[in-house]
Amino acid sequence: MTDINSFDVIIVGGNYSGLASGMALGRALKKVLIIDGGEPCNRQTPHSHNFLTHDGDTPTEIAAQANLQVSNYTTVKFFDGLAIAGNKTENGFEILLATGERFAAEKIIFATGIKDILPGTDGFEACWGISVLHCPYCHGYEVRQEETGILGNGESGFELASLISNWTNKLTMFTNGPAALTDDQNERLKKHNIRIDEKEIRSLAHTNGYIENIVFRDGTTTNVKVIYAPVIFEQHCKIPEALGCELTEDWYLKIDAFQETTVKGVYACGDNTSRMRTVANAIGMGIATGMTVSKRMIFEHF
Repeated sequence: MTDINSFDVIIVGGNYSGLASGMALGRALKKVLIIDGGEPCNRQTPHSHNFLTHDGDTPTEIAAQANLQVSNYTTVKFFDGLAIAGNKTENGFEILLATGERFAAEKIIFATGIKDILPGTDGFEACWGISVLHCPYCHGYEVRQEETGILGNGESGFELASLISNWTNKLTMFTNGPAALTDDQNERLKKHNIRIDEKEIRSLAHTNGYIENIVFRDGTTTNVKVIYAPVIFEQHCKIPEALGCELTEDWYLKIDAFQETTVKGVYACGDNTSRMRTVANAIGMGIATGMTVSKRMIFEHF
């Protein structure tokens, strides 16, 4: 195991939010290490939207440009590797990597995102982020008025169908089993010409992640171009919880108005703290976190 290398701040997670924090800290002349395992949650997404000056760019293009710009700040260093543990020390924190390296810092920022837990339906994972979508504000414009499905049932399914009806009038709710809708919900869906299909789904037939048909267990198929499907998630990184950071009732890291978690000196930003799952929001939160951490360190050492 190598000796401990010390920094002012360690950022765990080197995608949008982590890079934004690194830029703000680098501009404040802080010695920063950004550790990244290289598996961003949106790695399959073809294009990113609702981000001024980058609307339509690929996530990879945005991240690559951001990485290049942050690299211009000489006090910011990068390390490719997976952080697996963290410890509180007398002077701050220590982060251990899977390769055995250890790094120490006075403050820690977790920009580690979340991990989607996808259903085992054949074809779902291959289509996730491409033609199986989670957010109409990110992708709805590009598939407007296409033949669209939503996977959902009950109150949450009804709410999702109501929302997606803004982007298309060719909409079917696939309940994947008996529908659990009230009479009022059924009437309102019918009023908006939203169909309900209760057949159980076997697989999603696709080409390179682009859906062609939903295949049902009875052997029948139906054609859709896109499906909206809410999925559950977990924190991508377990280190914050191991350090004692609390989660909200929605399973996000609990932070205060200054992005600090419930553990003093540990901060978090991006998708691991917010349901507003956009590149623009992640970057905004990252910048704010980097500025806050640097300002606190300046005052603490004055």
